[in-house]
Parts: sequence; structure tokens; C-alpha cells
Amino acid sequence: MIRTASSGFIFLVLYLILIIPFTNYLKNKPFEEKLGYTPTVLALKSIAADHKELVAASLVMKVLVYYGGLFDKTANQVGGQPDYITMSRLLHGSVKLDPYNMDAYYFAQSFLSWEVKQYKIANDLLDYGMKYRTWDWYLPFFAGFNSAYFLKDYAAAAKYYKRAGELSGSDLSRLLAGRYMQEAGQTELAIGYLTALEKGEKNPTLKKSYQVRLTAFREARRIELARDRYLESSGNRPITLEKLLSEGFLSPPPKDPYGGQFYLEENGKVATTSKYAFATAKKSNSNKAGE
Repeated sequence: MIRTASSGFIFLVLYLILIIPFTNYLKNKPFEEKLGYTPTVLALKSIAADHKELVAASLVMKVLVYYGGLFDKTANQVGGQPDYITMSRLLHGSVKLDPYNMDAYYFAQSFLSWEVKQYKIANDLLDYGMKYRTWDWYLPFFAGFNSAYFLKDYAAAAKYYKRAGELSGSDLSRLLAGRYMQEAGQTELAIGYLTALEKGEKNPTLKKSYQVRLTAFREARRIELARDRYLESSGNRPITLEKLLSEGFLSPPPKDPYGGQFYLEENGKVATTSKYAFATAKKSNSNKAGE
């Protein structure tokens, strides 16, 4: 009885240290503020005792609360880059405490790959998770996508997708894997991937993150289709988005939910000044926006 009460008190203290003051602190702070001090994993392991899973969940919640604030304000009002380094450190720490923590892997994939562009670090973390969450087909699914879409390592992608297909019992991974072997259609592939994630996601912060990215990629795909119609009609590649808009191939004008501006690169690829992440400032380029 005394031990149970003592353990409960220890966890309450840890929770108060990690979450409650931090949540209040974030309400009036810009995103460039650091996440603050958190004890080392070794120290937390010693303090947490039998509550490692709960402490790990608290670390993940701390990151989610911090990152979730990005979606409570207009993207153009963000005063600086989120503290991705500390976010990564806390998530890595959480899986050291509890290697079965689902949210840590899912969220790490969301921001390490897309926001920070640390694809190998993301896959290393996913590989670590696969050793423990042996039933979770999402982890190899994530790693397969990173390997094919970002790293262009199709052999690794095939291995991950094979595992995801075996675990899920679905044809989805095999279909995506086959299509990833093609150079074309990367935007469409990303839309398929994100649609699958958004549909199955329960965490509201992650779900909103996927929805924002889906909106951006669907706008990019709309531009790609307009570009291809223009090329087929005129025999020439359009130089700017303004050309597509003025000649009726693209309507209405595309909007980047991250606050950037879409443009066509010299090779015809559709890009955006935001790089599909919340930007600190918009770039000015007369050719990019067709100005």
C-alpha cells in the first residue's frame, strides 16, 4: 500500500515537471522558444522506476503539445523554426524508456522525414521500433516510403514493403511498392501514402498535420496536371504558373497551406517556396510566382 502510494506520488511529480508548467508556458510563447530542460534518459530511468511507460508517454505528450501549437496559429505568424533538435532528442529518449510507445515512432516519422529531412535518422528509429513492435505494419510502411520516395533506395523499399504487406495482410503495400519503382508520379504516390495515414490516424495533432500536407500535395498535383495539359496542347513546356492561369489551364490559383508560393522549376517540376513546411519567411522570386 505504501509502495503504491509512493510510486503514484513519484509519477505525479514527474508529470507536473514535464507537462503542466510546460503547457502553460507555451500559451504565450513563440515557437522558436526552446522546449526547455528535461532530465537525461538515464536520470529519468532511475526516477521513473516502475513507471517508465508513463514517463515516456509524458515526453511524447510534451512534444505533441509543443508541435500542436503550430496549428493553433496562422502559419504566416510563426516567428521562427520549431525546436526540432530537442523534439528529436525527447522522442528518442521516450523510446529508450518505452520501446513500444506507438506515438513516438509515428510522430517522429511525421516531422523527421518531412520537416527536418533526416531520412536516415527516421529510418534508424523505425528499425529500432520494429525490433519491439513486431506486429506493427506501419513502421515498415513508413520506412519503405522514406526509402523509395526520399532516398531512392528501391531495394530497401521493397524489403520494407514486403514486411508491411505480410503484417497487414493487405495489397496496399504491394501496390505502392510496385508504383514506387517508376520515376514518374511521385506526387500522386505521396498523396496515396498520406491519405492512408490520415484515414487511420487517431491522434488529432498528427491527423491535422497529414491533412495540411495532403492539401499542399493535392494543389501540387493539380498544377502538374495543368502543366501536362499545356504541354500536350502547345507542344511546349510552360515557364510559369501565370502562363497556366492566364490561358485557362489552371483555375483557381493554387494555394500553399504552409504559406509559401508554388512555382515551376526550370525542368518543369512543381515546387513551393515553403518546401512543404511552415516557413519563417516567404522567398521572393519574380519567376517563381509568375510575377
